[in-house]
Formats: sequence, structure tokens, C-alpha cells
Amino acid sequence: MQLDLNNLPCDPELLQRLVCDIAAAIDDRDTEIERLKSIIKQLQRMQFGRSSERIDPDQFALGLEDIDSDIARVQEGQPAVISEAPTAQARRRALPDHLPREDVRLDVESEVCNCCGGTLHLVGESVSEMLDWVPAQLRVVRTTRPKYACRACDRVMQAPAPERVIAGGLATPALLAHVLISKYCDHLPLYRQSQILARHNVDLCRSTLAGWVGGTCWWLEALHERLCKNVFASDHLFADDTPIPVLDPGRGRTKTARLWVYARDQRPWGGPEPPAAIYLFAPDRRAERPVAHLADFRGILHVDGYAGFEQLADKEGITLAACWSHSRRKFYDVAEATGSLVATHALRRIGELYAIEARIRGRSPADRLAERRTFSKPIADALNVWLDAQLRLVSGRSTLAEAIRYALSRWHGLTRFLHDGRVELDTNPVERAIRPVALGRKNHLFAGSDGGGQRWAVVCSLIATCKLNDVEPYAYLRDVLRRMIDGHPVNRLDELLPWNWKPADHVKT
Repeated sequence: MQLDLNNLPCDPELLQRLVCDIAAAIDDRDTEIERLKSIIKQLQRMQFGRSSERIDPDQFALGLEDIDSDIARVQEGQPAVISEAPTAQARRRALPDHLPREDVRLDVESEVCNCCGGTLHLVGESVSEMLDWVPAQLRVVRTTRPKYACRACDRVMQAPAPERVIAGGLATPALLAHVLISKYCDHLPLYRQSQILARHNVDLCRSTLAGWVGGTCWWLEALHERLCKNVFASDHLFADDTPIPVLDPGRGRTKTARLWVYARDQRPWGGPEPPAAIYLFAPDRRAERPVAHLADFRGILHVDGYAGFEQLADKEGITLAACWSHSRRKFYDVAEATGSLVATHALRRIGELYAIEARIRGRSPADRLAERRTFSKPIADALNVWLDAQLRLVSGRSTLAEAIRYALSRWHGLTRFLHDGRVELDTNPVERAIRPVALGRKNHLFAGSDGGGQRWAVVCSLIATCKLNDVEPYAYLRDVLRRMIDGHPVNRLDELLPWNWKPADHVKT
């Protein structure tokens, strides 16, 4: 409903009816706003309340999406006031320049003024842009290779057939990249992709798509190996693992395997190496897995409380840095469950350390170290003495004592950041790398075999590293596959690593 303030009706009855309609609309709006506020408070309790009241973060995001939709519906139903007076329009982010534009011109019906009959002349124009969507389109690429014969010697000549990613397969590198991105980046299982293709009248069963995935990953394995070699050559990594269920046909159920994740992120202290994340599949969580992965690694390794990482501490050249985020989580659980003032005080002191880190983020290691020794070290030293004293006053079997012992037993690793400006307080970079795996795990339910876990690791490594380096994963995989089947030299694979990759136009006529 639009309300033109310059053309209000003169009839008192019409004005009264208009006022009544506006009052009713406002009343409906206020009622709807109160309802939405109540839903927001409920969702906030579910997100930040006790563990028993919380919901999954993805479900929380879905709830907020519905609330935003409800708000938009309420706003759309409100009267829109039309006035000739200029109003300041809300600033909106400009649409990207690289998108194609389609011009639509809306002109007046006549260049003669309908008021006085004079000739109109152009004084300017108003330009607005809207974002449009062109649905995905499947097409067939026909390759024709003419045959030529020589009448003198009866020899037949023909251009060689182009290499294909899947021998004898129907899919181009673009379609194969789309299947991989849909499965491992957008978490769309293959059977759903098959259903989507069927809506385009293209019948491709799930097993066909699965064969494409396996064949494509064969080409990407060498690139994954180069990425792993590059990352493990660093002197500063984050390590963690996450479970993935793998189908175990012999027992008729799934077994729990692991993806070991190693991340490199030197951006907080301006390091020279680009960010990266690699995944390695293993059928179990034995301590020898990270020991084997990091056999040639030398440097600082950020880890959580997993005891298996302690074996790495005995290796020469590896220094373990513990995670304040995991220690803080222990105190947070106690504070939420019991309201302990000791746990609350510990959280406040840890929060002070994080406040200092936020202030020095992005500065050089020397500057960070100087700030930490001036401001963070007194806080950490006082917290250590205070926790040791509190441990003697609480019950040894309490969850509070467990949280205190967790921190004190790892104090050497927790305070590593006070001796090196490159060390971070937590393992959040690798935690962020694990999050997409958790999303995929909910959609895929399980990997069909150990080989499926290996493929999961290969593709996720490339996609995650692309994201960290602001590279669009689909464009990257499509181009890399095209270069590989065109004969890209194996000794120049480093050129295809995400931070070195530069898109190229491979269109051939």
C-alpha cells in the first residue's frame, strides 16, 4: 500500500477510513514485531544458554533466516509514503563489475509536454540495477575431426582425439568440477545431484556420478601431494582431527575413521607463507598417525588436549603450543552448570588475554611479543598462582578441579605465546577448517569406503585452500583439470597450487 502525501483525498469519510486502515496496519505490525522479538530471545537462549537448551548452529542460522523473511513480509505490507521531497537512500553495496549487464530503457511515450505542448529535452537520466539469475544450463559440446585421404599413397590423416578427464566419459572438466564442488563444497550428495539433472531431462544415475568423482580425484591426487609437501615444509602449523563415519560392509554398519587436518595461517603476524589447509584420511585415531604425518616437520605446532600429540613433544625440532580456547571451554561449562565464581573469574582473566590479542593482531612478531611481555605476562603469571591456590580449596573430584588441572597441566604450552610472537592463543584456524567437514558429514551421512575418505581429503584440501586465498573453487578446479588433460608438466605442479594459480582462457576454435 502506497500513500501519496501530496494527493490526499478531501472527503472526510475517506480520510477517516484511511486513518483506520493505517492504524490497523500499525497494530498488526506491532503484534508481529513482538512475536519476532520473542522468537529471537528463545533462539538466543538456545544458542548461548545451558548445553541442554542449545541447538545446532546451523539450525540457529535457519531460524534467523525465517525471522528475516518474516520481517521483510511485515515491511512489505506497510504503507509506503510517496513524497516529492528528496530523501536520502540507504547505501547499498555496488553489484560486481564483472557481471554482464542487460540494458532496459524505459522512455516516455512522447517528446511533447502533456501540460503545455512544448518540446521535451533530455536533462539527465536515472539508472538503477537489479540482480538477476540465469538458471544453470546443460549443453552438448560436439567435437568434429575431419578425415583427409591422400590419393597418391592412400594415407588417411585426422587430428588426434582430445584427452578426456574420464576415459570415454561424457563429462567435460566444467561439469566434473561442478559435481565435485556440489558434493564437497556445497555438501550436496550425488543422489540429489542426479535428481537435479533429471529435472533437466538428463538421466545420469548416482553410480555414474560416483565414477566421475573417482576418476577426477585420480588427476588431483598429485596436486594434493604437492600441497601437503608445501604445508609440512612450514615451521608454523595448527593440527586437529575430526571423525567421519565410513561404511563397513562386513559388519553391516559404519566405522569411525578420521580426517587429520593441518592448517597454516600466518596472516595474524604478517608471515610470508600463504594460508592453506590439508586433510589426510586415516582409519583410526592412533597417535602414530600425526607422528607419521609430521615426520619431517620442524617448528611450532598448535594442538588441542589430545594426548597423542604429546609424542611429538619428544621429537627434536617440534614445539607444542596449547590452546586457550579449549581451556576456556572447560571453565565456561562449569560456570554455566554451577554458577561458580571461581570459573567466572578465570573466564574474565582469559578474556583479558584475548582482548590484548585482538589489539595486536596483524602486527609483526617482535611487536606482538613486546606487547605480550608487557601486558599479557602479568595476567598469565597471576592466573597461574591463583589457579594453583584455588585447586587446593575445591573438591578434587569436582568439574571445577578438573578444569583447573586441565589448564595447569598444559601451562607450559599455554604460555608458549609469551616467548614467540608468531604463536597464537588457540587452534581456531584449524577449527574453522574442520567446520565444513562437519557440514558435509551431516549431508553425506558417511563415506562409502576408505577410498571415499581419501577422496574427501583430496578435494577438501584444495577447496579449503582456495577459500583461504580468495580463489573461487569451481573456476579453479575447472581450469586445473583442463590444464592437466592438456599436458601440464608434472614438474610444474606448484604453478597450480591455489595461491600461485592464475586463470587462463582455454577456449579453442
